Amino acid sequence: MHPAKSRRLPSLNALRTFEAAARHLSFKAAAEELSVSQSAISHQIKGLEDQLGLALFARQARGIELTAQGELYYPILREAFDQIAEGTRAVTSSSLVSILTLQVYSTFTSRWLLPRLARFQQEHTDVQVRLTTAQTDANFDYGDIDAAILITQPTDERLDYAHLFNVTMTPVCSASYRDTHGPFASPADLASAQLIQVYPSREDWQVWLAAHALQEIDCENGLQLESYDLALGSAAQGLGVALGQQPYIERDLASGALVELFPDNAIPNPRSWYLACRKERREQHKIALFREWLLKEVASDSSITTSS
Repeated sequence: MHPAKSRRLPSLNALRTFEAAARHLSFKAAAEELSVSQSAISHQIKGLEDQLGLALFARQARGIELTAQGELYYPILREAFDQIAEGTRAVTSSSLVSILTLQVYSTFTSRWLLPRLARFQQEHTDVQVRLTTAQTDANFDYGDIDAAILITQPTDERLDYAHLFNVTMTPVCSASYRDTHGPFASPADLASAQLIQVYPSREDWQVWLAAHALQEIDCENGLQLESYDLALGSAAQGLGVALGQQPYIERDLASGALVELFPDNAIPNPRSWYLACRKERREQHKIALFREWLLKEVASDSSITTSS
């Protein structure tokens, strides 16, 4: 091994301070994250700027902004700290297992991913999946997320999106609710129904109703819940009509817990399912393995449409 050349680098503490302040665009938030005073943050940033001989932040009346040099420096340091964290996890693991931190919506986790995940663990014993669930899209600027499974439109140019499958939307309810509150001869009959809405995706009902020229139906007055799991469970209990989507509803349709009211009036969701990660991390071994496995699982599921 050749001796390393002498490197004149800023202190790790100063770089860590800058990375946190740049990520939050707030000295106060950086101070809270690092458990130091706001003045300590300012002192570290000033020392770093003095050492580099350039300004990293522009101080504004309403806060701080990154300068052009700061915009260039921040993603480099963020990736460097990610690699340090990854390397630290690797060398401190007794089995040298890579940990894949994956953020997934809770309903997708319970209704589709978990029944299949054991197969990935059996095939790839060198990768341990660490699942974190949420009702909202992953924010790759915060936390330590390697990849996320999202229903979205691929608009973030910083991310790599692997298309998984498309989604159709169709109203569903229990057979007892249909029989008691029907007949539901056409979509217009939903005007008298209790509509169940998933409020993080409240626009879905609006899109479906608009596609059938039923904008006058107010979907905001119905039951509002935080996840599709709760919405579909409530529909199965006879509390109203939910907007079902693949792959969430296949099990309940097969068992009879839910029925489709208008099978011929299903419409495509403008969003699709993707596996997303930062572009610069796309070829990391653990992410590439999981992406390859996930695409095979999707291709083997006959209930979903994979064409992009």
